[in-house]
Amino acid sequence: MSWEQFQVLAANGIMWVAFACFIIVALRNGISLIQLLIAAWVFVTRVRPSEGARDLWHRYADLALPITVIAPAFNEELSIVQSTKALLALEYPEHEVIVVNDGSSDSTLDVLIEAFGMEETQRTQIAALQVTEVYRTFHSRRYPNLLVVDKENGRKADAANAGIGFARTPLVCIIDADSIIEPDGLLRAAEPFMYDDGRLVAVGGAIRIANGCTIRGGSLQKIGIADTMVPRFQVVEYLRAFLMNRVANAHMNTLMLISGAFGLFRRSTLVEMGGYRHDTVGEDLELVVRMHRHMRDQKRDYRIDFVP
Repeated sequence: MSWEQFQVLAANGIMWVAFACFIIVALRNGISLIQLLIAAWVFVTRVRPSEGARDLWHRYADLALPITVIAPAFNEELSIVQSTKALLALEYPEHEVIVVNDGSSDSTLDVLIEAFGMEETQRTQIAALQVTEVYRTFHSRRYPNLLVVDKENGRKADAANAGIGFARTPLVCIIDADSIIEPDGLLRAAEPFMYDDGRLVAVGGAIRIANGCTIRGGSLQKIGIADTMVPRFQVVEYLRAFLMNRVANAHMNTLMLISGAFGLFRRSTLVEMGGYRHDTVGEDLELVVRMHRHMRDQKRDYRIDFVP
């Protein structure tokens, strides 16, 4: 092959690659435009103006299903006490908090025991979904709705499974130990279950970036924005993903991801599926995709919703 022929082939190859990239970008932008239009229609026709916490409480206090908030924790000694206090202070009629100490190598368990007056108890696990060993369970003398589970390290999916096995409520909320939930966030997320006809199996919620915000005592005091550009673009990306993509996908019942930072699930469905899988690093995505397949294989009518 001559040099001239090689140059022609290379130019043709570059042209086809550029053309393929153009097609991919055009398709991606076309899909985004469709999602934007669907999300806009949902917001105009279905999303009501946000109610205050007091109005939510008066309306839903008698309808709210009990919830267990499960917080897997690994080496969180610096923030676990404040995070747990914030979870206990959530405005919800009946909720339990289960903190799962996933084999921490620091003093996470010790600071929990000291801060909340924990003492060892014999709590029966209803469903053993984890693959690692559970060492001990503790309950608080001051907070009857707080349970701490101490177990062998097995990563977040295994820790979440352990918490699901100890939960005794119809709904479970899986979060990250360092997530900050607005005081009435649990009540807002549970609202779709209050109108449910039995088809709803999971609900996701909007996640925001804490960079630039003021946080004290595990609660958000002031909303702000980061000084640097990368976190600012991250804020824009989160708004696009949660207020457009997931709103549109939930409307079409094709929502494939509920963020591991905050998700509300029907406990019986998680137990049917065997909980989270342990051989994946994207356990939140894997769980929701498998949930779709589980329900469709059984030919059951179901719905996975999202609260923007």
